[in-house]
Order: sequence, then C-alpha cells, then structure tokens
Amino acid sequence: MHLKTLTLRGFKSFASATTLELEPGITCVVGPNGSGKSNVVDALSWVMGEQGAKSLRGGKMDDVIFAGTSGRAPLGRAEVALTIDNTDGALPIDYTEVTISRTLFRSGGSEYAINGNNCRLLDIQELLSDSGIGREMHVVVGQGQLDAVLRATPEERRGFIEEAAGVLKHRKRKEKALRKLDAMQGNLARLSDLTAELRRQLGPLGRQAEAARKAQTVQRDLRDAKSRLLADDLAQLTAQLEQERADERSLKERQAETEAALAEARGMLARLEAATSAESQQVSQAGDTVFALSQTRERLRSLQSLAGERARLLGTAEPAHQGQDPDDLEAQAARARASEEELVTEVEMAREVVETAVDVRAEAEAAAQAAERSHAALLRAAADRREGLARLAGQVAARRSRVEAAQSELDRLRDALLEAEQRVEESSRELAALETEVGGVEGGEEGLDVAHEAASEVLELAKAEVRHLQEQVTTAQRDRSAAAAKVEALELSLDRKDGAGTLLAADQAGVLGSVAALLGIEAGFENAVAAALGPVADAVAVAGVDEAVDALRLLRDEDAGRASLVVGSDRRGFGDGLDRPSVDLPAGARWATDVVQVAGPASAALLTILRDVVVVDDLARARALVRDQPVVAVTRAGDLLGRARAWGGSAAAPSVLHLQSALDEAKAARDDAAARETDGSAHLERARAERTAAQERYDETLARLGEADAARAAAAEQLGSLGAAARAARAEADRHRAALEQAQSRRAEDEIELEALVERMTIAEEEEPADGEGSIDDVQAERDAAAAAATAARARETEARLALRTAEERARAVSGRAQALAAAAEQEREARARAAEREESRRRDASRATLVQQAVAVALEAIARSLDRAAADKAAAEEARAAGSEQLVAVRGSVEQLTGELRELTDVAHRDEVARAQQLLRLEQLQTRATDELGMDPDVLVEEFGPHQLVPVYEGDATVRGRRRRAVVERDDEGNPIRYEGDPALPRGAAAREDALIARTRALHEAGLRPDDPAATAVIVAAAGAEPEEAPAEGEAVASEEPAPSEPKPDRMVPYVRQEQEERLAKAERALSRIGAVNPLALEEFAALEERHQFLVDQLADLKKSREDLLQIVDDIDERVQQVFAEAFQDTAAKFLEIFPRLFPGGEGKLTLTEPDNLLTTGIEVEARPAGKKVKRLSLLSGGERSLAAVAFLVSIFKARPSPFYIMDEVEAALDDVNLGRLIEIFKELQKDSQLIVITHQKRTMEVADALYGVTMRGDGVTTLISQRMGDRETVTA
Repeated sequence: MHLKTLTLRGFKSFASATTLELEPGITCVVGPNGSGKSNVVDALSWVMGEQGAKSLRGGKMDDVIFAGTSGRAPLGRAEVALTIDNTDGALPIDYTEVTISRTLFRSGGSEYAINGNNCRLLDIQELLSDSGIGREMHVVVGQGQLDAVLRATPEERRGFIEEAAGVLKHRKRKEKALRKLDAMQGNLARLSDLTAELRRQLGPLGRQAEAARKAQTVQRDLRDAKSRLLADDLAQLTAQLEQERADERSLKERQAETEAALAEARGMLARLEAATSAESQQVSQAGDTVFALSQTRERLRSLQSLAGERARLLGTAEPAHQGQDPDDLEAQAARARASEEELVTEVEMAREVVETAVDVRAEAEAAAQAAERSHAALLRAAADRREGLARLAGQVAARRSRVEAAQSELDRLRDALLEAEQRVEESSRELAALETEVGGVEGGEEGLDVAHEAASEVLELAKAEVRHLQEQVTTAQRDRSAAAAKVEALELSLDRKDGAGTLLAADQAGVLGSVAALLGIEAGFENAVAAALGPVADAVAVAGVDEAVDALRLLRDEDAGRASLVVGSDRRGFGDGLDRPSVDLPAGARWATDVVQVAGPASAALLTILRDVVVVDDLARARALVRDQPVVAVTRAGDLLGRARAWGGSAAAPSVLHLQSALDEAKAARDDAAARETDGSAHLERARAERTAAQERYDETLARLGEADAARAAAAEQLGSLGAAARAARAEADRHRAALEQAQSRRAEDEIELEALVERMTIAEEEEPADGEGSIDDVQAERDAAAAAATAARARETEARLALRTAEERARAVSGRAQALAAAAEQEREARARAAEREESRRRDASRATLVQQAVAVALEAIARSLDRAAADKAAAEEARAAGSEQLVAVRGSVEQLTGELRELTDVAHRDEVARAQQLLRLEQLQTRATDELGMDPDVLVEEFGPHQLVPVYEGDATVRGRRRRAVVERDDEGNPIRYEGDPALPRGAAAREDALIARTRALHEAGLRPDDPAATAVIVAAAGAEPEEAPAEGEAVASEEPAPSEPKPDRMVPYVRQEQEERLAKAERALSRIGAVNPLALEEFAALEERHQFLVDQLADLKKSREDLLQIVDDIDERVQQVFAEAFQDTAAKFLEIFPRLFPGGEGKLTLTEPDNLLTTGIEVEARPAGKKVKRLSLLSGGERSLAAVAFLVSIFKARPSPFYIMDEVEAALDDVNLGRLIEIFKELQKDSQLIVITHQKRTMEVADALYGVTMRGDGVTTLISQRMGDRETVTA
C-alpha cells in the first residue's frame, strides 16, 4: 500500500488543479521558502481528516481556500483528492485503488467522498485507522512537530504508539460505550423510581374503586328522591303561574278605566292652559308697552342732557384767529420787489462780463490755434509737399462744407435756447408766487395740525387701552369657564358612590375628609405617591379609633358598602413617622415624605406608611436601590418595587390623589380668573368712557383740519404742476445749451482743420523748403505764449460764468416773492372773514339746542302720563291671569292624582310581570335541571315522578344489590401476584380500557363535575353504557364476572309526601357524605395503571440486561487494548534501544512506563543520554540533540509498527552534516517497508530521493510544480 497521486484544486496557493504522481520509495519536495512546499503536507493532513485550523497554519478552516491575488480572483471552494494503491489489501475495502476526497465551500459546507461516493468523516477515519493512520496523524511529522513530541506528556506519547498499533479506535469505541452506560444509568434510575411510584399508587386506587361501587346504590335513591322533589316543584310553579295570569287580566281592566279618566282631565287642562297662555300674552304685551315707554323716556332724558351740554359748549367763545397781519404782509411784498430789481441789474452786469470774457477767450484760443497750426505746418511741410495738391484741395472743400453746416446748426440752436430760457423765467415767477401763497396756508394750519395730532394720540391710546382690557376680560372669562368646567368634571370624578362617599356626605363628627384632600403633593410626584399609598390613597381619614368605629357602624346600618379608613392619632401611637431607614440615597432620589405636606391627626399614620418609600426616576434605579437597601422604591410614572412586593405596568386611570391635585389646581385657576375678570371689567368701563371723550375731541379737530387740508391740497396740486413745468423748461434749456456748446466745439474744430488744410495747401504751393532750425524755434515760442494766454482767458471766463450763475440763483430765489406776499395778505383777510362767519354759526346752533331742550321737557311730561296708563292696564291683565291660574292649579292636581293612580297600577303590573318573569325563569331553571341533571324531559318527569305517582319502598340491604366482583391481578418486581377487588364495569382489553378511561373523563369535563361529585356516577354509567365491549387482547388475563341481576322490585308503594322525600334525599346525601369523596374513574385508572406498571417492569429488566452486556464489551476492549499496547510498547522500546545508539554513538536511551501495573492508563517516558553527558531530561539537550531524540522515538514507532507512508516536513533542518548522514541512513531503511515524502532544503537528502518535486511560485502568487525522476532525470511540469 502506498500513496499514488495527490490532486489539489483551490487549496491554499494551489489555485489551479495540480497533481503529484507519487511512487514507492523516497519523494522529496524542494523549493525556496514561501513557495508552498508545506502546503503539500497540509493538503495530505487535511484530506485524511484533520479538523484543527491551527494544525493547518490558519485561523479558521476557510483559510485553506485560495484567497486570490492581485492578478487572480479568489475561489469559492478548496478540493483535495488522494489516491491510494491498495493492491495488497491493507485497507479493509474491496478496491485495488482507493480515492479519498474532501471539498470545503466558502459558504461553510463540507463534503467527503470515497471513490466518488459521499461519506462521513468518521468513515474515512475508520478506514485509515486499520492501517495505522489515526486521528493524531503521527505519520505526518510537520514543522515544529519534533519539539512537540518532546514536550508531550507521557499520556500523549502513549497516544502515538496506540495510533500506530491500531488501538486508538478501540479506545474511542470504549469511551462511546461508557457514555452510553452513563446515559443508561440515568434512565435506569428514573425508570426504577417510576415503577416504585406506580406500585405505590395501585393500593389506594383499589380502595377508591370499592367506595365507588358502594356509592352507586345510594346515588340511585338520591336520584329518585331528587326527581320526585323536582317534579313537585314544577307542578306547583305551573299552578302559580296560571293564577298570576288571571290576576293580570283584572289589573289591566282597572288600568284602562284610570287611563280614560286621565285623558278627560288632561283635555280640560289643555283648554285652561290655552286660556292662561292668552292672558299671559296680554300681560306680556302690557309689560312690553310699559318697557317701551320707559325706554322712550330714558332716551328723551338723554337727549335733553345732550342738548343742554351742546348749548353749553356752543356758548363758549371760539379761540381768536392767530394769522399774520395783512398790512405787514403788503410791506414785506414792497421790500421784496425792490430787492428783486437790484438783483436783476446785477445779473445783467454779470452777463456783460461773461460776454467780454468769452470774446477774449475766443481771441486767445484763435491765436493759440494759429500758432499751433504754424508750428505743425512747418513740421509737416516736407511731407505735405510730397502729397498731391489735388487731394489737399478736396479735403479743403469737404471741410468748408462741414463748417457751413455747423454754422446753420448753431443758428438754429441759439434760437431754441432763447425760447427755452424765456419759458424758464416765466415758470420761475409763477412758481415763486404760488410758493408764497402755500407758505401762508401752512403757517395758518400749524395750530390745527398740533391740535389734531394731540387728539389722535389720545384717541389711539384710549382705543389701545380698551382693546387691551377687552382681551384681558375675554381671556379671564374663557379661563374662568374652562376652569369651572374642569372643576365640575373633577368633582364628578371624585364624587364617590361607595362607602367612602357615604362617609364624606354624612358630615359625621370625627371624619376629617379623604386622604387625597388632606395631602399636599409636590407637582410631578402624584403618581409616585399614589403608588406608594396604594389603597390608602382612596381611603377616608378619621380622627381616632372611636371615630373609626362610629364610621364602620354607619356603613353597616345604612348598608352603604365598605370603605378604607386611615385612623388618626398622636405620634406616640405610631412612633416617629419620620424614623426613616439609615440609607444614603443616590443622586436624584428623594424620600416620599419630603414631597408631601400633611397636617392634623392623620399625619402620623400617613407619614408612617411613607417613611421607607423612596422616589426615583425609573425602574433601573429602583432595582439598584432595592437590591442594596431595605427600602421600597417607586418611580414617578407610578411603578412600585420592593423586596416582597411590586406593582405597576402600563398607564391606568388617574388616581384619586392625581384627581384631587388637579381639582385644587383647577379651583385656584378658577378663582384667579374670576378676580381678573372683575378687575378687568371695572377698568374696561372707565377706559370706554375715556375713549368716547377722546373720539369727540378727535372728530372736532379732524373737521377743522379737513377744511385746511382741502385748501392746501388745491394749492399743492397747482404747485406740483407749475414745478413740473419749470423743471421741464430748465431741462429743455440745458439740453439746448449743451447741444449749442457741442455744436460750437465741432464748428471750431472744423474751422481749425479747414485753416490748417488751407495753410498746408498754400505752403505746398508757394513756399520752398526751409533748411534752418531757427524759424521752427521761433514758431514754437510763439505757440507756447499763445497757449498760455488762452489758458488764462478760459480761467477768467469760468469765473465770470460762476458769478453770473450766482446772481441768477439769487434773482430766481426772490423772483415772484413780492406777488406771493401780496396774495398771502389777501388770503389772511379772507380767513378773518370766515372766522367771523363761524362764530355767528355757533351762536345760531346754541339757540337751536336751547329750543330742543325745552321741547324734550314737554315730551317727557306726555310720556309720564302714557306710562301710568300702561301700568294700570298691565295690573288688570295680571289679575285676570291670576284667576285663571288658580283654576289651572286645581285641574292639574286632579291630573296628578290620576297620574299617580295610573303609575301605581303600572308599578303593580310591572312588579307582577317581574314576579312572573322570575317564576318563568325559575321554571326554566327547573326544566334545565331536569334535562341536565336527570336527563329527562320536564313533561315526562312530571308525568312519571309527579306528586300523583306512588313512591316505591325498598326494605332490604340496598348496599348488596347489583354487586359484581372482579379479581384484578398485579405482579410485583419478583413476579408475586397482588390482588385487588374492583368493579367490572370496564370493557376487556388494554386498548379498550384506555379508550373507556378517556371517554369517562371527557364526559365528566363536559358535565362540569368532579369525580367525587354525587352526580358523577350517573354520568360515568351513561358514558360506559354507550361503549362497545372489546375482546381481550392477546396475552391479557380475562376477569371472571357474575351476571348482574335485574333491577330489584320494590317491597311496597306509598303515596307521595314531600317531607318524606326531602328526608329521603337528605339521608342519601348523608350516606354519600359518610362514604366520602368517590372517584368513579378509579376502576378504569386502576386497570390502566396496572398494565403500565407491568410494561415498565419488563422494560426495566431489559435495561439491566443491556447494561450487563455493555459492561462485558468494555471489559473485552480493555483486555484487547492491554494486550495490543503491551506488544506494541515492547517492540517500540526494543527498536528505540537499537535506533538511539545509531543516532547518538556512545549514548544511551530507553523508553519506560510511568505505571507499569496499569497498562490501560500508563504513560511513556523517554530517557536520552548522549555520549559524555550525564543528563537524562530531554529539556536539557541542545536543539539538534532534541530533534535527533524525537526522530529516534518516532522512527522506533515506525519500525515497530510500520505504516504505508510517512511525511517529513523539514525534520533535518536543525541537524549538522554528520547527524544528517545518520538520519538519511534511517530514511533508507524506512523506505524498504514504507513510502516517504520529505520536504527538505538539504542536498544530501535530495540525493537519496527516487523522485523530486520542485515547488516555485510565480509573480501571480500561484504555486507551480516541476517533477523529476532521479533514475532517468525526466522532468515534468505540473
């Protein structure tokens, strides 16, 4: 047997499918570090079942899947297949070649296969273990494995030998058998306990069955007596119902007569009410007339007062007119005319100065331009002579045409400018006159503006005050209504209808009130305190124990229900209510007694209840506090947590404390809103009076200001139009002036260009070229002097223009002022005339107001007379209405009397109906009882068991009649019979007994009965009678039965007497009571229990037999393990004595057992002493010596119990050349019996190899193999 091929696909660095052809002998795998040589060893271990990711040099199992590189994507699975040559039949399988494969998916799935057939990991391990390859993988000696062998415990070294000897699988089977024994022992103990418990239950069940049989006869008498009494009740109740129906017919006749009399009385009442209504309408009309006359009188009185006030106001003289004196205005106008004439003269003089400056500037500029042209002409002379005279002539002609056109444009613009300046002058004069007029109007209006603004401010302030106060009153009313509604709703919620409400309403001495009303709770803690108090929150507080007794007597006497009381007392009765536990509270927690305020006799009791309660924010803090401290914690949400109790959950209805707190807040809010409403109403009335007075003052000033505004508006409109016209005229003049200046500038430029062209042409025609530079310098000096003179002339022109503009502005300012002042004087005279006219109008209005006041006095006298007559008419109508009302009262009394009689008859009829309904209900209940309890139709029950039927009497021993016996056999653990007596009512057969038991249990459940109820027997008998008999099961004992006798005949018949039947029923019930609780299902339960007990006894015997068999197997395995291990150890120790001196010449080594007397658990110690050293401990050896010692131990195992192949991963890396040679000799010996696969870097190791595999890794991170057989040196790339 040897390894034939190894195929890797997606395993670690083997991304592509790679196959290693392995042959017997030594195969070396070589290559640089990191190229993937050890991955071949990992692949062999992995495919043979290795489960440790760390043993495969990984962190988790999916690390063996190719993870990808920069040039190649990761794969989704890893697959390794190992083909083994089984020609010699070393593997227990009928194939000459065996292929073992393992596949791991990145998703976590894993597959194993043998020759392509899926299998389990256990199948592979057991297949290989027969050839000495176990789970410990001792045939694979990987990197670091040698040192691990030396560090191994003695027991772990034993495992290497066991695996090589094939013992390990037997040990695993033994461990599995022992685990089964442990599990079986627990089942055996439980089964024994269950069997003993069933055996203990069989005795009581037999006694219960005997009691059930005795109870059957008593229950027959009880059923007969109950049937006769129930039939008697049905007969009597039926007769009573017939009598009640007859009484009902008589009552209905009386009701009909009373209803007829009531209808007639109601008709008369309706007629009287109609007459009284008409009389009331007359009284109402008379009252309306009196009211209307009263209102008219009040309005006339108000008019009289108003007329008097108006006459007083109009009689007051109006303030004198405050305008300017017209004569003063005319004098100012004369002075303005003189000033205007002086300014006009100054403007003319300034204009003449400007014209002179313009002429001087023009002459100076002309001279400068001429000099400039002369200078330019000299410079351009040479060039101009070269130009053609014809072209110069053309330019001169064109420039002359432009100069002429410019002159025409200048003439047109001068005319337009003159017209625009005339319009500006005219508009300025009109505007100045109108401005003076408007100034006079505004001066007279100043006083009106001040008065109007003052009145407007006072009115706005008064209106704002009224609005503010109205909003306050409205808000207060709304708040008061809302608070009142809330108070009413909360009072209704707190109006209790139980005993506590009765105590609070009784006003009994010593009742202090409800606990909720006595407690003052800090806001936000209502739910917490309510949860802490619990039912006490709804209690009533009383002053002391005597008062509590009086309160409880009151509740009992008035049948008012129950109430919880808090009994008040001094603190001596309770101790100090604030004697809290000695606890350091965490941050945020507070004592419940700190958030409540309570006074009076009940304070001590309430504080005592709350003294160990702490308020916290949430349940987490409550749990932490309660766990460590002896307190009760309650959260603000109302959850309570203590060591012995807890209460809380989702939101519930508000507590009484919460409602009482809300009621106190609502009452306070209602009282505050009412106070705000009263104060606000008083202030509002005063503000409304002030607003009315301010409105009158405002209207008066507004009327006077309106007249002035109308005049000013007309003047402002005219002023606006004149201003727009003046601005338009000035803008037009400015445009013309600017256009004229531009035209003059262009004309001057054209003239200069023309003169230059003419001069150039003349020079070009006449002058000869000048050779000297002196003429040019002279012309340049003349040009500079002319330019300076032109600059000075322009400055003087600018100053003259500024002086002209200043004079024009001054003249424009005073232009028209004289006319405006004259117009203002005329307007002032007209205003004084209008003031005189208004004074005359006031005198006329005052006279008219006096006349109105006198007329109103006359009208008031007439109204007073009419009011007296209307009052007399009203009194007469009221007398007539009073007479009709007396008659109406009498008729109403009659109607009420008849209504009362009818109501009484209706109540009687209703009570009779209720009584009949109750009787019918009772009749239905009796009929239901007859059907449910007795299983008989009510009519049949009355017919067969009614009082008219005779009653049978039995005088013999009723307890013996109808008795049947059955022997039920049970066997104990030793097989001895146990006998019980029972009722044979069960059908025969195990399955039938189970079905019967289920049927009877269901029948009792549906009937709502317990097995010990008196009526249960009848239900069970009925259920048993409906079940078919079954044949006895095979192997089951058949109970012997005696046929049941027929129903016994009575000794005699007697008439029905209710008292005798009641005594008979009571006697039967007493008999059942003496018998005690009866279980009618006891017989069925006994049979089922006996069968189950027998089954468990049989199973228990089977388990004990199986346990003995397993123990015998374990003993056999132990004996086999000891034998095989002893032989393997002796062979291995012998080989170690042979191999160690070869690797350590002159040295000594041996293998010893740690417990020679116990071969099942003994470990193995390795003793090694190289030549010249006295050490025996392996840990004191050098690195190379440790490696050689480990190799010696492993090679001893390999030689004692050879395996088909061995895998060595760089085991010679730490050896020197001499020791390497010794190890190679060992390899040569091993290859005779086994196949060796060696991972190495040593040349000497490669030289003894039969085949070489070179491992390399390309730049893409994927491993590639190159193989070579050493015999023919054939190289193959994998």
